[in-house]
Amino acid sequence: MKTVSNTHIEFNSNGLANEKLLELYKGMLKPRMIEEKMLVLLRQGKISKWFSGIGQEAISVGVTKALMEDEYILPMHRNLGVFTARNIPLNRLFEQWQGKEGGFTKGRDRSFHFGTQEYKIVGMISHLGPQLGVADGIALGDLLNNRKKITAVFTGEGGTSEGDFHEALNIASVWNLPVLFCIENNGYGLSTPVKEQYNCENLVDRAAGYGIEGHLIDGNNILEVYSTISTIAEDIRSNPRPVLIEFKTFRMRGHEEASGTKYVPQELLNEWALKDPIENYKNHLYDLGLLNDKIDEELKRNIKLEIDENLNQAYHQKAITPSLSIELNDIYKGFDYKHFKESYNCKNIRLVDAISEGLKQSMEKHDNLVIMGQDIAEYGGVFKITEGFVESFGKDRVRNTPICESGIVSTAMGLSINGMKAIVEMQFADFVSSGFNPIVNYLAKSHYRWNENADVVIRMPCGAGVGAGPFHSQTNEAWFTKTPGLKVVYPAFPRDAKGLLNTAVNDPNPVMFFEHKGLYRSIYQEVPENYYTIPFGEAAVLKEGKDITIISYGAGIHWALDVLNSHDDIDADLIDLRTLQPLDVSSIIQSVKKTGKAIILQEDTLFGGIASEISSIIMENCFEYLDAPVKRIGSLETPIPFAKELENQFLGRTYFEAALLELLKY
Repeated sequence: MKTVSNTHIEFNSNGLANEKLLELYKGMLKPRMIEEKMLVLLRQGKISKWFSGIGQEAISVGVTKALMEDEYILPMHRNLGVFTARNIPLNRLFEQWQGKEGGFTKGRDRSFHFGTQEYKIVGMISHLGPQLGVADGIALGDLLNNRKKITAVFTGEGGTSEGDFHEALNIASVWNLPVLFCIENNGYGLSTPVKEQYNCENLVDRAAGYGIEGHLIDGNNILEVYSTISTIAEDIRSNPRPVLIEFKTFRMRGHEEASGTKYVPQELLNEWALKDPIENYKNHLYDLGLLNDKIDEELKRNIKLEIDENLNQAYHQKAITPSLSIELNDIYKGFDYKHFKESYNCKNIRLVDAISEGLKQSMEKHDNLVIMGQDIAEYGGVFKITEGFVESFGKDRVRNTPICESGIVSTAMGLSINGMKAIVEMQFADFVSSGFNPIVNYLAKSHYRWNENADVVIRMPCGAGVGAGPFHSQTNEAWFTKTPGLKVVYPAFPRDAKGLLNTAVNDPNPVMFFEHKGLYRSIYQEVPENYYTIPFGEAAVLKEGKDITIISYGAGIHWALDVLNSHDDIDADLIDLRTLQPLDVSSIIQSVKKTGKAIILQEDTLFGGIASEISSIIMENCFEYLDAPVKRIGSLETPIPFAKELENQFLGRTYFEAALLELLKY
């Protein structure tokens, strides 16, 4: 029976139909009852972890109900109401939480770390911030295709402390992206109170700094949430722009159940308990005569029955049977490589020209391809590779970006999710460190986690030898060859660069494409004028011999050629790897078995580089064929110095010739 008058939250039905008013109540009731059941199962050891959203249901349900079903929403781990409001079958949710096959991640991730294109939900990763930029990319895809849709993305007040928050809002503001940024301000980031997270009265006040509008909403008032968001969303669809929303609410339970709430003053918990969104709204519906004990009990009985039936279905699903082939095959999205042959019409061009030509022809081939990077539009990029592209393809597809590598990589992921292709130019490969997190934790893992590929190419102008010093000279491919889910390409010649770049754009998986700055304008080659492709995972044997195998890539290939051209008596196989992931292991093994000796040359510092992996591969597969130890040559274990004399001393090319001659004598 209704025993508490509605004095804590003021409701305004705003002319909503009675059916909608009841629908919103049922929408909140379902996730609350699921949570209460999950807390019981957690204590019984039937699920491993739980992040409670009790007390925050009005936000998840109100926002989701205000969106169209085909509009993307990016929730957090307290937004169970997003999933239930999108009517995801409960058995699938339960199987996800139990690590069963019928879940959304094949047991590879837990709780709400998943997405589903079927329900237009894109789940979070534990690093929180990148999903804000992903929302930018999804919205950009809608904007470019004139779909008149919005994207809603959630974060907590703690997440607003991350740089990704600033980057995402700044990008959205500059590009007028139709994104609804939703901050659930629930008082604590794990145990850290808001006073230790930020020093402004309201987080929504930050909207003014980005030149966007902001709204402060009572997150425990379902009618205020639903009505306000509905109005804003409708306006954004016709007038695309970002809007920042701060929902004031409170986290009634621990960050996750194991952490508890001992750090929260009891009087604060008591105060917010009186503002429970469901109990207060229930009283309001009683006052309107839309709800009574009989109706309420029937609603709860039906929801309980649905929960129990779907739990039973989930319990009876078999545990996942591990399969090596399935695990390994799911790292990448399947790619049916299509070979485009080279024409006989060639022209002698530089590496930089070949890359530019490949980019242009890929832009012509794929009208859903967008290139993003600092200064790449009218200026043409610092290396002038995209010069003239704005005139050919327009600024919608050739986009100058703010200086925010992390946000732009995440935006590229969002474009991919929304059916587009993206190329991101790192102005220098060194700067990728500012975008490292979304590359290795989002792009690389998404297909394995929830079957969503990242159709993104990251272009990486790299390498020393040009006197650019410690911050513009690194060749950091080893950062990424270590990360499952990424492909790594590193051409040494113009013809390869163009063909491999075209393949990288066609490949639906994330590709790190390394372009050596020192080769840009120093290496010429006859390059076919037409659009053509070169498959990944196939090394090129540039020279054939019987005495030794030399393995390298990028600038190292040219260092090796210089030495071989000055020593006519060296009879060597010279293997240009071209791609480092996938790696052409068979060509390496075949050559070493023939020659009995191997030397691996890389420009990167020696320790932990790709040469170490190749050396291990050779030792494990060719040991009985070896006539000498496998030799690795790399650069000094220091940052890259500026002065020419110091740089020459640093680079592995200084040590290669002597090491090669010594190995031949072994």
